Amino acid sequence: MTPGMLLSGLDFVKCLDSDVVLKILSCLDDPADLVRASLVSHAWRDFVIANDLSKQLCVKWFPQLSNVVYVTDPTSKFSSSIEVEIRLRDHKVYAYLLHALTKLNPAPIECIKEAFSASSTDRYPAESIVHTLDPVVRGVPFWSYWSSKGRNDPSIPETLIYKLKSNFCVISEIGVEPFEASYQTGRPIYSARSVKFRMGHPKSKMEVKSSLSILLQEPADDEFIWTYTSPEFPMAQETRMQHFKLPEPVLCIGGYVLIELLGRVQTQASDGLYYICISHVKVLGRPLSPAFDVEVIEPSSSGKFVLQYFPDALQERRLQFHEIQSPFSDEQYGFD
Repeated sequence: MTPGMLLSGLDFVKCLDSDVVLKILSCLDDPADLVRASLVSHAWRDFVIANDLSKQLCVKWFPQLSNVVYVTDPTSKFSSSIEVEIRLRDHKVYAYLLHALTKLNPAPIECIKEAFSASSTDRYPAESIVHTLDPVVRGVPFWSYWSSKGRNDPSIPETLIYKLKSNFCVISEIGVEPFEASYQTGRPIYSARSVKFRMGHPKSKMEVKSSLSILLQEPADDEFIWTYTSPEFPMAQETRMQHFKLPEPVLCIGGYVLIELLGRVQTQASDGLYYICISHVKVLGRPLSPAFDVEVIEPSSSGKFVLQYFPDALQERRLQFHEIQSPFSDEQYGFD
């Protein structure tokens, strides 16, 4: 852009080559800045919509969104200009999704809905994975815990799988608290050496029945496609909630989290076997439902999914967080 263009008030979106304009506007990292850019003029708004900049920014923040096949919005009504209106709808949905991902209810909350399975259980149901849930949820004494089966080999890992409150969540942190057997000599702590986390969705479109008690005591890792794997975090052999903050917030598509416990450090005096015991697990983040949901298409192969948007639910969420005058309102964003 030349000084003459600035002085004459020329619109660079109209004057520059479209590739150059795209490169400039693609540098916007804040959703609010993209909103403001689309409000400068009709030319800017049309350019932002035509080049899917809202979606591009979503994918930049959360690469998993590159697998969206299409978007649904029950309030969309298409006329003769279907392609234009589809782009406008997608632009609106991705803009609101960005707002939900980055602005609404920033404080993380507990996202676990229920326990799904453990790779092994020593004494079922007394030491099942259910006992790692929040004390309010599990309805059992605070000292309850899950215990693996005893092993001679300390390198054998264990896994715990949990179903989240929503199929579509942003997860930022996971907490794991090892169990201290205060009733045993020396008060041993049955921690793991390290831990990794995976997130994903079931391989089958059929609803996974976590109510079947058999799943709670058998490994189910192979029933899922894990689309995210965290770095490995060292665990301390201490009886406290150990918080593992993910390098970046992760978009969990499908609603399941696996905790992989690596390495055993404590033997039980009575049998000389290595155990891992966990008293409490937390998955912290932000569920995006009911305003947004996902439907995984052919989950066992492609990993592609449909992004579903429910505007009435988003409006209720705005009211809940006192965001009636949000800069993302339909009127201010030009969505009539």
